[in-house]
This record gives sequence, C-alpha cells and structure tokens, in this order.
Amino acid sequence: MKKILYFALATFALLAVASCEKNLDIPQKGVTAIETFYQTDADAEAALAAAYARFVTRITGQDGSSIYTDYKAALNNCGDDMYAAGSNFGDNDFMAQLDEFRLDSGNQVVDHFYKNLFQVNYACNLVIDNFKEGLPNGGPTATTKRCVAEARVMRAYLYFILTALWNTPPLIDHVISDGLPFNADKDPDNPMSHEDLFKWVASECEAALPDLDERKSTGDKDGAVKVTKGFAWALQGKALLFVKDYAGAKAALKKVIDSGKYALVPGNRYWENFHVEGDCNEEKVFELNIEENAGLGAWGGIIQRSTWMEANIWNWRSDHFVQGASPQAKYTGGVDGWGGLGVPQWFGDEFFANDGHSYRFDATLKHIDDAVYGMEYNSEEINAMTLEQKKVSDKIGILDPKDGLYGQSFWLPFKQLIRKTDSDRYGGNVRMNNGLIMRYAEVLLLYAEACLQSGDAGQGAWAVNQIRERAGLAALGSVDMNVLKKEKSYELWLEGSRWLDLLRWGDTDRVKQAGQDVPKLFDKIHRAPQSGEKVTWENGSEANSRFYTVSTHEAIDAKYEVGFKPGKHEFFPYPTSVMDKNPNLVQNPGWEAPAKAE
Repeated sequence: MKKILYFALATFALLAVASCEKNLDIPQKGVTAIETFYQTDADAEAALAAAYARFVTRITGQDGSSIYTDYKAALNNCGDDMYAAGSNFGDNDFMAQLDEFRLDSGNQVVDHFYKNLFQVNYACNLVIDNFKEGLPNGGPTATTKRCVAEARVMRAYLYFILTALWNTPPLIDHVISDGLPFNADKDPDNPMSHEDLFKWVASECEAALPDLDERKSTGDKDGAVKVTKGFAWALQGKALLFVKDYAGAKAALKKVIDSGKYALVPGNRYWENFHVEGDCNEEKVFELNIEENAGLGAWGGIIQRSTWMEANIWNWRSDHFVQGASPQAKYTGGVDGWGGLGVPQWFGDEFFANDGHSYRFDATLKHIDDAVYGMEYNSEEINAMTLEQKKVSDKIGILDPKDGLYGQSFWLPFKQLIRKTDSDRYGGNVRMNNGLIMRYAEVLLLYAEACLQSGDAGQGAWAVNQIRERAGLAALGSVDMNVLKKEKSYELWLEGSRWLDLLRWGDTDRVKQAGQDVPKLFDKIHRAPQSGEKVTWENGSEANSRFYTVSTHEAIDAKYEVGFKPGKHEFFPYPTSVMDKNPNLVQNPGWEAPAKAE
C-alpha cells in the first residue's frame, strides 16, 4: 500500500497558513494510506500546509541549512553590495564562490537551492493535481479552490526564482509519474522561452486571483502569512517588470497599493521588519510563519522549523574580538557568528552620504567605531568607560592578528544580526522570526520603476518619496532611474533584489571586479600594520584612527579566475548531481562539470 506522510509534520518546519500565532503545538499524526487521503476539505488544507512547510524545512538533510538560508545566499551573494566573508579566505567558501564568481556546477548553495525549490514545487503540484477538480464526491468547494489558488501562486513564485537564476528550467506543472523533463525551451510538447516563463508566472497569478482571500486590513496578521490577492498582484507585477511590460506591471502593482491593506511601518519601527517584533506587521505582503512547539526542544525538532544556522553564518565573529568583549554579545543575547557577511566600503559610504543616521541606515549598517565604542557590552567595566578611554583601551577591539575581521570594511552589516528576542525561546542560533518574502516597500519600488519606465514620472516620484520620507529623508521634486536604483539598493539591502536587478539593468561593471580586492579590518592597538601592506585608515591617517583595512586578493593569489563573465554568469549552472541523472537537461552556456577527484 502506498503511504504518504500526513501533512501536519512534526519533523518538518511547520508554517501555519491560517494564523500568525507562534505558540501552536502540532501533534505527530503518523502516516495514512494515500487511497484515503485527498478526500476532504481538511485534506486540502493539510496538503497546502505541507507545501508552505517545505519553504522552511531542512529538506536536504545534508548540512543543516534551511531553504531560507540557501535562498538568501543564492539571491544575494552575487551582488556587488556584499562580501561573502568569514574567519579567513577559504572559510564560507561555498558562498564566496558565488560572491567571487568562481563557482562551478557542484557548488553547494546552487545544488541545494535548485533541488529544494523543486521539492516545494512537488508539494504544490500535489495540492493542485489532487484538488483542481474539487473533492472526489462533491466537486469544487470554496476551500479546494482557495487551496489550489494558493498553491498555484506559490508555485509561480518558485518559477520566478528558477527562471531568474537558471534561464529555462524544466516547467513541471504537475506530478510526474515517469519520464524525465526537458529545459523549458527544449520541451518537445510545449517549448517556452525565458521570457515566456516569466509571462507564465504572471498568468498563473492572474488565474488564481478569483479564488484567493484578500488581506482584511493592515492589522490582519493572518493575511501576512499566506498567499493572498495582494501577494499575487505583487508577484504578477514583478514578473511583468522582468519582461519590460511596464504598463502591465504598473497596473498589477497599483492594485496592491489601492487595496489599502498594506502600509509602511513608521520610520522608528523600520528595524522591526527584520526581527520577531515585526512579524505579520502592516508592511508584510507575504512572509513564512515559523512556528513554535512547546513540546519540542531546540535539538528535538525546532531547528527544522527555524532558519537555523543563518545566525551562525552571518553574525559577527565574536572570537575575533577581544575575548568576552564582542560588541554584538548584548544585542544578540550571546549568539556568536562566523562573520560570513561583509559590506563593501563604497556601498556604506554612498548609503551614509544619502541617508546619514536615518532610521533605515541605522537599522542596516554600523560603523566599526559605533560598534566598538557605542554598543552596550555585557561588561559594566567597559560600559562605564568614557569614549576617550574606549578609543585607547586594549580591553575592547579586534584582537585577531592574522585576519582581523576578514571581508569587512569600516561598515559592518547590522540588519541581519539576530536580536536576543529573535531566539529568546530556544537560545543559540535558532532564529524564530518569520522569513520575509515580500514587503510593501518592495511593491512601491517596483511600482516606481514601472511608472518611470512608462513615462509616469509623477507617480514614480510619489512612490520613491514614500520610501524616503519613511526613512526620515526629504522628498525629491523629481526622480529618475538612477535615483530609483540607489533608493532600492539601500531600502532592500540583503532582501534578494540587488543581483537580479543588476542583471536586468545591465549594471555589471562592479561585479566584473569581484574577488580582486577583499579587505581585512584590523585594530592598531592589537595589531600594527605590517611592511608591504596596502593600508587604508578609517579617518585618513594613522594619527587620528584606530582601525584600518588591508587590501587582499587571496583568490587571485590562489590562481582562481574571478569576476563576472558576460555570456556565462547571467545564470547559474544546473547542478552536476541533477545533470548526471537527467540526460534531457542541457547545461547553461559557459558551464562545465567540476573535475572529479582521481
């Protein structure tokens, strides 16, 4: 007898479709015969819950990373506004390979993410295939139609990502029982180009709209953690923007705006969008609701429900600061990190020149001085020091003499740092704030672009100024694409937009230089500059600076070929492990399988 897991899976990361509540206990219901499943409205809801659950499930079981961690790496690491840093060169290399464009088709992130997306796609197809005609003995119901509609938009979102990153991936819009799929553009029955796939995403959203719920109001928390009309319109507009259908994109995105069901949080609450305090708030169009279970411990199932390891990867390296004096320790509740995220100096400088100490900037980046001198420590002795005492104290600062803070400029990444409240329930690196997919700020910026590109400069300026004014900045009289690009890079930093934007705008000059120059951040009190190093002092000279960076190029020294190559790096390679199993799949241009060890 065939069996399936009953879909309230205690062993998977469970995401609630119906409620934003975080204190639900989900019992293990074992397995049930497939012949007696897919029969009722309750079965439709359970199957849909499983599809949502797959977004945050540690599907591969290979390295403990969740799809949301791979999601962030795949959509951010190739951008020009971050470094894949770490303890030293060679650490965090699976992300650094993306960041420096020295990946191959065996890259871990590419492999995991591609497979994970199709596992979620499979769960969506189960809902669609089994309930598109309704119940076996009753036909369509309001529940089955809504569940199918939500699954269709979720699947469309997966294909937006797959198309953007892999060009023409196989379009698998049903459960496959036999045979192997072809690239979409080589499918013998229904060939679809890269552009066709984006249009398909938009059409799927349009088809699902009549059966989707609409968020009730800006205060409707449950409406932020499931697919609604608002998310379908937003995704439709984004997909149409990617095929330069600016009029269509503008119309779809305007429906989100005109609905009145979403709003920017006030500037003094901007930071909440990225932490548990902001879960399901008025700005969230769609996010993944990560639930708790009072009956499970961190290592007894909760790590499969959270974005576990994300804090490890991207929190600052406490062990490279003076022992017991990490500036992040109080803020994070003691959660250490591997320092896998760095900020290029140019980006921090431009952002600060634009914003100053705006709500947005202060929630996103932190200068090394502000971190070491301004953050609250766990030590009352250090907290009692004056600023002048801290500037010369050897009880604080960057201690590591070899690598300092590898991949860090004078601007440290702050937006991604786990707050103590994000992990209060379980501690460690178990991060329980929801996984952000789309917020209203992105809708406004997509709408602004559609307006500017279709000649509606007035509405474009209106939308950009909504973003600026929330940040605490003055409104601009006019806005062009250059302004839009900058505002979007600041507002949505590390939210999966920048890399795809660079590609479609053709703004790849900086990524062509990726990997050629990576900084190490040092503290002169603990490590003086060494002969032959290319040193940059934070304030222009050693006399009035404590911190300095050293320019390195270790990837080049190791004989790697680095930097974005036109004609190759516009798309990821299909994973070798997938290519080996599917002879119908044609690799993207420029990619070769990694050499096999002898």
